[in-house]
Amino acid sequence: MSQQHIVILGGSSGIGLACARELLAGAHRVTLAGRDPQRLARAAQTLQGDLATFELDAAATDGLADAFTRIGRFDHLVLALGSGKGVGPFASISLAEVRLGFEEKFFPHFAAAQAALPWLRSDGSITFVSAVTAQAALPGTAGIGAANAAIAALVPILAAELRPLRVNAVSPGVIDTPWWDFLEEEQRTALFTEYAAKTPVGRVGQPEDVAQAMALLITNGFISGQVLTCDGGLRLGA
Repeated sequence: MSQQHIVILGGSSGIGLACARELLAGAHRVTLAGRDPQRLARAAQTLQGDLATFELDAAATDGLADAFTRIGRFDHLVLALGSGKGVGPFASISLAEVRLGFEEKFFPHFAAAQAALPWLRSDGSITFVSAVTAQAALPGTAGIGAANAAIAALVPILAAELRPLRVNAVSPGVIDTPWWDFLEEEQRTALFTEYAAKTPVGRVGQPEDVAQAMALLITNGFISGQVLTCDGGLRLGA
């Protein structure tokens, strides 16, 4: 595939940043958007290639149309927006916490994809980021799993409705990213060890693992309507 222009929302750390690095290594043009200007600047310093950065809070959905107008025409959209809300036992988690998870994850994905349509190449692609909590029966993930499942449910519908635009998603498992920074280092190490033992490949994932899966969905013009699980097989034993 010749050089393409890919816009990544939520690209200043973790999976989005790894995806940018993977695509830049393939000689593509990347516009990286994030809500924290300092984190975005630090991310840009780690990247090489045809890169532009763009400050954007995708959760502020009213500003998305204007943001895409300023970006202009592009070929592919990656939505790597995350949220840690909605985790906890079903019997006690508050509806407000679950609602916040949807407001931080599902609604920005939905609104950003919608706002991007006038600027996306008609036969380009949208790649969402869901998560394995939408597929695996992991206790304590009813809220966050529902938000990720809602994103996964969009994929086949939009692939059929928006064709020839391709629409796919990647569904990561436990990935070693800053998403886990709410834990102390000792807790994080113990949890990763536990999940590695449950995962058939014997380890937790790295952002680069997911980035490679995303690059496949972006660059392969014959894949559409798919949710590609990249979890090392975690859902099989969870």
